[in-house]
Amino acid sequence: MRTWSTPALTVLCLSGAGMIGATGILLGAVFLHVAPSNAVSQRYQQQVDGIVFPELEQNWKLFAPNPLQENVSVDVRVQTVADDGGVHTRDWVGLTAQDIAAIRHNPAPSHVDQNMLRRAWDFYESSHPEGDGAVADGRRGKLAEEYLKRIALQRLGRTPGGERILQIQFRSTATAVAPPAWSTGRPAEDAGHRELPWWPVDAHDFEGLL
Repeated sequence: MRTWSTPALTVLCLSGAGMIGATGILLGAVFLHVAPSNAVSQRYQQQVDGIVFPELEQNWKLFAPNPLQENVSVDVRVQTVADDGGVHTRDWVGLTAQDIAAIRHNPAPSHVDQNMLRRAWDFYESSHPEGDGAVADGRRGKLAEEYLKRIALQRLGRTPGGERILQIQFRSTATAVAPPAWSTGRPAEDAGHRELPWWPVDAHDFEGLL
C-alpha cells in the first residue's frame, strides 16, 4: 500500500480544496446570473458579470424560461488592401449559414457551431441597446465588439484573397418564428435588418487566433 508523505498530502488537500472552491464560485455565479434579481445578485453584479461574460452567458432565467422566438442570421464582409494600395470591398459571407451547414445532418453537432456566434451576437445587442452605430456600453460593450470581431476574423483568416484586412462590417436579419398550428398566439413581426458600421482591424485583433 502506497504511503503519501506529509508534504504530498498537504499539496493534494490544498489542490482539492482549491478546485472545490473554484467550482463552487463558478456554479454560484451562474446561479446568481440566471436567478431572479435579489439583494445578493445586485450587490455582486459586477463580480458575477466578470465570471459569466462572455463564455458562460445565459439567455434565460430560473422559473421563467424565455425561448427564442426569432431566427437571426449574421453576415460579415471585409475591406482589404492589396500590395499596390488598392482597396477592395469583399462580398458578404454568411456566418450563420456556415454554422447551419455544419449542424445539418450531424447527429452530434459541436457546441461551438450551435451557440458561439449566436451568443456573441446576443451579447453585442444587449450591450448596444441604442441601435446601429451605438457607442459601446462601457467595458462590457467594448468586450462584446472585440468578441464578435475575433470570431469572424478567425473564420476569414488574416489575408482573404491574399490581401490584408483593413476593416470589417456585420449585418443581421431577424425573421420571426411562426407559432405552432395548435397555438392561439399571433405571429410576431419580423425584427428586420441591422447593419453595423465598419470597424478597423489591426494586428492586435489576431492575437491568439489560429
